[in-house]
Amino acid sequence: MSTFLQKTLAGETALALPYCLPHGPSVQVLDEGVIRFEPSQQPHNPLDLVISCGIHGNETAPVELVEALIERIMAGSLKVKARVLFIFGNVAALRSGKRFVEEDMNRLFNRAPQVEDGLEKRRALMLEMHVGRFFSDSTAPRMHYDLHTAIHGSLIEKFAIYPLPKPGKRFEAQAIARLSLAGVDTVLLQSTSSSTFSYSSSFKYDAEAFTVELGSARPFGHNQGIDLSKLDGYLSALIAGELPQPELVPPQVQIFRVSREIPKTSHDFSFAIDGKTDNFTPLTQGMTLAVDAGVPFVIDEAQARIIFPNPDVPPGQRAGLIIVPARDFLAEIK
Repeated sequence: MSTFLQKTLAGETALALPYCLPHGPSVQVLDEGVIRFEPSQQPHNPLDLVISCGIHGNETAPVELVEALIERIMAGSLKVKARVLFIFGNVAALRSGKRFVEEDMNRLFNRAPQVEDGLEKRRALMLEMHVGRFFSDSTAPRMHYDLHTAIHGSLIEKFAIYPLPKPGKRFEAQAIARLSLAGVDTVLLQSTSSSTFSYSSSFKYDAEAFTVELGSARPFGHNQGIDLSKLDGYLSALIAGELPQPELVPPQVQIFRVSREIPKTSHDFSFAIDGKTDNFTPLTQGMTLAVDAGVPFVIDEAQARIIFPNPDVPPGQRAGLIIVPARDFLAEIK
């Protein structure tokens, strides 16, 4: 029998009526690559969980993990006690094995639709609509993990980006502690609004949302070197209705904050470092990191590091992020 992922990549899934599996939960295909499971005859729903992956089509380790979770639910070996929405994001890019078809989808959320919108802009809007409908059908705690892998190496393999809370909200230590149970012990606190999928769920729907990076991008079938066993166990427990309530952030957890974005304003942009430099590489205070149209970008911060360096983005997008240790946040939660 073909898996839901195989059917999706073959173009064999479409909107369908809900039905009940023999072992209890109801299932409904809502769109290409979008499937929802709900527990049956349960008086209390412990949480609403969105698990997305494949927003970039060459990031296959999370896709394989999500495929396995879906198939375990379909087979009855993973019990469903929470409402769960699974999303394979950029199906067209997954089919081609490329990061994107027209443009980076994870920079296309939180925007108003326009007549000239292309493939990925329309898909991003549709995914936001699915998430909005899913969360609107319940008053349970809302969670969204958007799973990725990085386009190049990292000195820290697994880390998460915590979207900036909207006014009146704050970063929550318990949410960070939960991530540690999933094997993710490094968290970056965002400092500005964002165009990412996780920020959309956080800002629009008050979800506990993270972008989670899980190693380097590899083709399907070549992810054996990435250990996702803790994440698999954590997500399986959430699906089974077990929402952990840790009181303390474990001592091994590292927390950074985004100090600045590295803007690329022109085609005359160049890094003083290799554009494939590993994430979390330390930077020397006072160094000129990049030059853009003759204007230097100087590192003013102490203990700065770089993540997501990419000099090849179009002008108007960020070419990387500067991060620093978040000592203030660590002090507050100890």
